[in-house]
Amino acid sequence: MCEEIINRVAKSNLVTFNLEEFYPEGHRAILDIKDWLYEEIILKEREFRAFVEAYDWSQHQNQYVALTCSSDAIIPGWAYMLVTSKISPFAKKVVIGNLEQLESAIFQSIIEYIDVSDFKDKPVIIKGCANKPVPQNAYIMATSKIQKVAKSVMYGEACSSVPLFKRK
Repeated sequence: MCEEIINRVAKSNLVTFNLEEFYPEGHRAILDIKDWLYEEIILKEREFRAFVEAYDWSQHQNQYVALTCSSDAIIPGWAYMLVTSKISPFAKKVVIGNLEQLESAIFQSIIEYIDVSDFKDKPVIIKGCANKPVPQNAYIMATSKIQKVAKSVMYGEACSSVPLFKRK
């Protein structure tokens, strides 16, 4: 029995979409403003503005930055806006939150501009098991965008995919 082994996956019009290929390189940083508060709990405008003016913003050159306050202080919106106005000329992206929220925001920007026209009327597998920290939200955003044009959407690998969507 010498039958030729045929790779049906390679011959199919199945398209693999790998979010990991879109992962942007660059340092991710958290900027915690609690140390700029009086007793790490009260924002005094004059002192806060002094910290903002004295801070070396250039250290965040080409970084992705998550702004946070790890104390239980109530931070007015303008404070984060002030910090953003100073850091924006240096940072690639700035969000309020943690590193996971930062990654989600980065991928949201990326997925917005991905051209999915090549997936029109084709079965698409969104590859899982990334070696880079691709956030779960990125998979949701990709699924939503791809299913608008694809014949079907699956998750995983060609050998063991989970069906998610099939156009009727």
